[in-house]
Amino acid sequence: MANTFKLKTKNMIGTGSESVYKVPAATTTVMIGCSLANRSTNAVQASVFVSSSTSDTETNQPIYVVKDAPIATGGALEVMSGNKFVLQTADVVKVNSDASGSVDAALSIMEIS
Repeated sequence: MANTFKLKTKNMIGTGSESVYKVPAATTTVMIGCSLANRSTNAVQASVFVSSSTSDTETNQPIYVVKDAPIATGGALEVMSGNKFVLQTADVVKVNSDASGSVDAALSIMEIS
């Protein structure tokens, strides 16, 4: 098994949920960090969401990692704060904001394939 550390980024995220990362086939991913930065001139609220399409719906339902978290003008939010999430094939990490083009997202991940 190969362990590969990666950084996944997406800029200018707005009111529509944007996919920042989707777990590739035959891969398990550990999300070890998630930072959101407010690039707008006003305070914003941002959310991070994990959607899962695995067949085990009892334990893999779509969830918010953080919902409507406030980020001050020019500020940043470290969402993970030492936590880790294990993601399975086809799981998707999405981010949105309450203002158009206002948030940049950075995910630190380790892919196991």
